[in-house]
Amino acid sequence: MTQSQDIVLYRVDNHIATLTLNDPKSLNAFSTPLKNAVIQSLEEANNDEQVRVIILQGSGGNFSSGGDIKEMISEGLDKETLSNKLAAMVTGAGEVSLLLRKIHKPIIAKLEGAVAGAGMNLALTCDFRITADNAKFVQAFVHIGLVPDAGGVYLLNQLVGPAKTTELVMLGDKITAKDMADLNLVNDVVSADELDDAVLKLANRLCALPSKALETMKHLLNTHAYMGLNEALDMEVHQQARLAKTDDFIEGITAFIEKRKPVYNQSCDS
Repeated sequence: MTQSQDIVLYRVDNHIATLTLNDPKSLNAFSTPLKNAVIQSLEEANNDEQVRVIILQGSGGNFSSGGDIKEMISEGLDKETLSNKLAAMVTGAGEVSLLLRKIHKPIIAKLEGAVAGAGMNLALTCDFRITADNAKFVQAFVHIGLVPDAGGVYLLNQLVGPAKTTELVMLGDKITAKDMADLNLVNDVVSADELDDAVLKLANRLCALPSKALETMKHLLNTHAYMGLNEALDMEVHQQARLAKTDDFIEGITAFIEKRKPVYNQSCDS
């Protein structure tokens, strides 16, 4: 069965549902329309008894560049307007994170190219992550004066602990697929040419396993490892809306648009 939407492609073959973020011009930036389409497709896969495994991937050689900067400023740079816009967008990203955990079918993130910001955090919410060796990961929020959304701090803290989480989110450095593997944040690193086969091999392996046992295991993992995700997402909305009113965010977002280095009020000389 094949169902196409403008911004998300949805396909089911041999008990595997594949969701493709399909906005390559923006590197699959996580806009509100894309978020809505992802939720719709995830719910369809969840409700389809024939689907046993879900693959989440991006088109155009990239997974996702993260939040849609153009949407953030689509109504201007008034601080109150930005605060409301950011609160809505962060809430939306959190809805996807919660749904990825709520669905008890195994979900594989197929990663390549840009895996940034909310895109990286949504990948961390999935059950498995297979990445091409060309993927670049980054918690880019600090560079525009914001905090991670889609559960970023919570998920990283659960997976790698507070020390490495602090480094990743406060410095916002790009890291490679190998770095991710060294941190045990991905299950496998393969060449870009091998990515399709590696993901399909894992999906088929999961399809052959007892679905009720896998469902129960994910429920147990949610109970023991992800119990605080909901509260963390609520906190993100509050803090992001607050930071959207700061001069640092205005400078960060303006510098991003103008493709220059931001100059923050309290920046140290380098």
